Amino acid sequence: MRHGKSGRKLGRTSSHRQAMLRNLVTSLLEHERIITTVPKAKEMRRIAERMITFGKKETLHARRQALKVVRNRTVVAKLFDTLAPRFADRKGGYTRIIKIGPRQGDNAEMAIVELLGSELAVLKEKSKGKEKTEKGKTTFREKIGEMKSRAKKRKKKSVKTKGSSKEKGSSKEKGSSKEKGSSKEKGPSKEKGPPKEKGSSKEKGPSKEKGPSKEKGTPKEKSPSSQETKKKYTVSKSRAKKKTKSE
Repeated sequence: MRHGKSGRKLGRTSSHRQAMLRNLVTSLLEHERIITTVPKAKEMRRIAERMITFGKKETLHARRQALKVVRNRTVVAKLFDTLAPRFADRKGGYTRIIKIGPRQGDNAEMAIVELLGSELAVLKEKSKGKEKTEKGKTTFREKIGEMKSRAKKRKKKSVKTKGSSKEKGSSKEKGSSKEKGSSKEKGPSKEKGPPKEKGSSKEKGPSKEKGPSKEKGTPKEKSPSSQETKKKYTVSKSRAKKKTKSE
């Protein structure tokens, strides 16, 4: 059972939780308005209001106690010099939490945490912004219009450049065709020799000429050496037969 255990763990260890709350308090005292989740805002509000009560004491001990939580000396100086006098007549409730709905993504409930009186600073900033726009500075919509007009001008320039490049290409093609025609006309001025007969350039040497043995329709002539050998062989046979008969 969780009786008598105050505070939220916020899914963090004790050291991580303390450091996170310390950073939230310092950013709140510095900017007087921050956006965070609702559980963190409720946990941080207790510490922030305690720091303001330390600032209202205006003692060295209170300043050192504030420096334990707020480690930035400039923020502590602002706390004791400007914020504490603002709440001198107020006995508590120095902060305000405004819920602004769920966060896109994890659907966590978000809230604005601000110090009382910070809305005056916001109004002053808005009035300064209006004065700047009235003096001649362009608004966001005017800037968008200028950007659109510049984009249109760029498109027109690109179209013009494309058209000029196409015209140049066509003129170059015409010039090249004219040059080709002139070169063709100039062709007969160069006197060429008589036309080469077919086969004259590719005359084969005597070594490549086909012999009479390879001509079509002519029988292959036997070499004389083979005929003589056959005659001698027949003569020797007839002589051998005669000798056998005589015996």
